[in-house]
Amino acid sequence: MTSVIKKSFRLRLSVTILAITLFLTLLTPAGAAGWPNSLDQTVFPASPENPVKVGLFGIGLNTYWGQFGGLRERLEGYLKNIEKGLNSTGGCEVVSAGLVDTVEKARQAAALFKSSNVRIIFLYVSTYALSSTVLPVVQEAKVPVIVLNLQPATAIDYKWFNSLGDRGKMTGEWLAFCQACSVPEIASVFHRSGVDFHLVTGTLDDQEAWQEINEWVEAARVADTLRHTNLGILGHYYNGMLDVYSDPTQLAVSLGLHIEFLEMAELRELRKKVAAREVEAKIQEMQRAFNLLPECSRAEIERAARTACALERLVAEKKLGAVAYYYEGTPGSEDEDIITSMIAGNSLLTARHVPMAGECEVKNAVAMKIMDAFGAGGSFTEFYAMDFKEDVVLMGHDGPGHVAIAEGKPLLKPLGVFHGKPGKGLSIEMRVKHGPVTLLSVVQTRDGQLKLLVAEGESVPGPILEIGNTNSRYKFPRGVKGFVDAWSKEGPAHHCAVGTGHIASKIQKLAAILGVKFVLV
Repeated sequence: MTSVIKKSFRLRLSVTILAITLFLTLLTPAGAAGWPNSLDQTVFPASPENPVKVGLFGIGLNTYWGQFGGLRERLEGYLKNIEKGLNSTGGCEVVSAGLVDTVEKARQAAALFKSSNVRIIFLYVSTYALSSTVLPVVQEAKVPVIVLNLQPATAIDYKWFNSLGDRGKMTGEWLAFCQACSVPEIASVFHRSGVDFHLVTGTLDDQEAWQEINEWVEAARVADTLRHTNLGILGHYYNGMLDVYSDPTQLAVSLGLHIEFLEMAELRELRKKVAAREVEAKIQEMQRAFNLLPECSRAEIERAARTACALERLVAEKKLGAVAYYYEGTPGSEDEDIITSMIAGNSLLTARHVPMAGECEVKNAVAMKIMDAFGAGGSFTEFYAMDFKEDVVLMGHDGPGHVAIAEGKPLLKPLGVFHGKPGKGLSIEMRVKHGPVTLLSVVQTRDGQLKLLVAEGESVPGPILEIGNTNSRYKFPRGVKGFVDAWSKEGPAHHCAVGTGHIASKIQKLAAILGVKFVLV
């Protein structure tokens, strides 16, 4: 491992530790749920307390060890370096089966990986090896396999190699560089046996290769996050939005989610139990998170704060990791009073890694959760308008926003009407941070499958619609016409999630792990 790679690993580890430290400093005992009462907009989710388990094994041919002294030890050293590199990424626990060079060891490795419940397996091709020592491992584990075709260096030193004089030593040296020899054989057998595999080709200290490896680890972590997520559904769909209607069973089966149906009555009772001191503490939190405009009345602020406290208790009691919601209630009812005062609290929860998707857009709650789990944010959005003069698409939505990815401090504005919805109340107006962004839509296809639809673009400065909604200006490589056409033809619902950074390659790996289709527009 070169010094450059080691420094890169140390930097990644330092950033992870810093993120965890910052998050922990926000935690206080205030409130029944013990939620943080302050918001740091730079904090994104760190690695889970129980890191995702990834399997690692190397392969070799036991016949070589007696023929070429020191070869096995050298290759095991390379495998150890890979293990150290994986551990340095943070967020994963490496389960290593060592160097597998016989069928018996392959079966032992298979049992280890299966009992350890690994999410993915990294297979390091250390030299030529028989495919019969590989297949038993991955067939039993039944998880995606990442084949590491990594040479010790960029090339053999031919002059030095040919000067060795001893053909036995020369052959042993060559075998340490013989990774590519086995890859076609392994790929052929995997294809014929239906094993899902992916390749990373390069050198042991190849930064591009290690970026790929790190992205696989991160994608596995996000897949594990989804598997442990309770997704709450509160209320019902917005009547008539046929594109939004979805199959919760399909989401649970495909992604490993648990679906929890929630009652408005539960939220109503929790709201009644909120104490005055909790409301005041929540108002102070809102003041730190938002720029409360002078026209926000004290009564509206208190109403929003009380509902926010109740929402936090509901999330804590049900151990929710995401929520899709919509309700109307009858005019003047307590339910209407609750549902029209949720936006501030939902925005705070979204920034704390519990995305809240309005209009009961269940698929988009999942998209927001994926984006947030990758540390990219994930704000609820839809097409607002097209600006052909500037070649930008305006996108946003009413209701909550992911305030942790806001450009500047979000505004909390009073609205006299919620367009298309009953009631009035406080709303969020914010832009997504300027710079690279990624859009994600979880799409339900006509054949009952899921696909992840992704686009990468830029959030750019310029005028927005100051109507108390989240909205931003985005540029895409295809231009306005090409992007809107290509995106729409993939059949997504009209909502999607927007996050900061270009992370299409990570989402593509997540799709591979989940076994769902991936499309990049």
